[in-house]
Amino acid sequence: MDLNFFKTTRILDGGMGQELLARGMKPNGTLWSANALLNEEYHKLLLDTHLDFIQAGAEVIVTTTFTTRKTRLKDNNVEDKFEYLNKKAGEIALKAKKQNPNILVAGGLPPQYLTYEADTREVDEIFENFYSQAKLLNPYVDFFYFDVLSSVKEFKIAINSIKEFDKPYLVGAHISEGKNLPSGEKISEIITKINHEKLLGIILSCISPENYELNLDEIKSLGIPFGFKLNAFIKTNPKPNYTSAYNVSKTGNPNEFLGVREDLTPKRMSEFAKKFKDVGATILGGCCETRPEHIKEMSNLIYLF
Repeated sequence: MDLNFFKTTRILDGGMGQELLARGMKPNGTLWSANALLNEEYHKLLLDTHLDFIQAGAEVIVTTTFTTRKTRLKDNNVEDKFEYLNKKAGEIALKAKKQNPNILVAGGLPPQYLTYEADTREVDEIFENFYSQAKLLNPYVDFFYFDVLSSVKEFKIAINSIKEFDKPYLVGAHISEGKNLPSGEKISEIITKINHEKLLGIILSCISPENYELNLDEIKSLGIPFGFKLNAFIKTNPKPNYTSAYNVSKTGNPNEFLGVREDLTPKRMSEFAKKFKDVGATILGGCCETRPEHIKEMSNLIYLF
């Protein structure tokens, strides 16, 4: 894969987990999008959702692996399905690519423990979690995408975990509010404190448009391709122990805690995207509550202007 891929403006997909729920997937504990892999009745729905994002203009789709991490599966008593679920996610994404050969598949590697919180576990345990998931996804993907990680430590471990696969990677850092990662570190430290060899670019992921704008100067100053996966949650700074609360959720839907913004229509989100694109962002996409209609409007920024 060309390491300069994201120096040209590219469109990523949107928020798969919330989209699947909106399309009728029933929650199952806190498996979220993984339930579409666990239950065969949802496999076509998952494929169709990938295809709809592609039809809307996405040039990159991410494997549906945010909740196929070992810790989340263990919380839901399906850890024995770890290999099956990750392989199935790769198979379905690759099936979408075979129908659209020009798109790329990103192997999504999520935080391996909590969401929106830095992983403070031992290095060896975190490494094993990343490596085992990456190994299963590797045959199906063009590059890896570190999805919503919260500390320099996690990025360093994740990068080391994929070295043997000799594939490039996209950094997806999370900032809930303000200008620091949940670990308290700066965005720039992801670049300055890690030796990068196959870096494609950096995005802020699952972030509000307003908070992305707050961090725009710093991410632009890094001198590498940059962009975003914007969300449409009301809250972007969940209370401490959000994951623990979500794990006992009765709905299995993050909206129970984070809410949904009605103001971020496809048109409004595309206006934010255009503002960011005009100052140099080349990686445009969506996260939770970003639907194919949002991606279509972002795609129009390339093809209609």
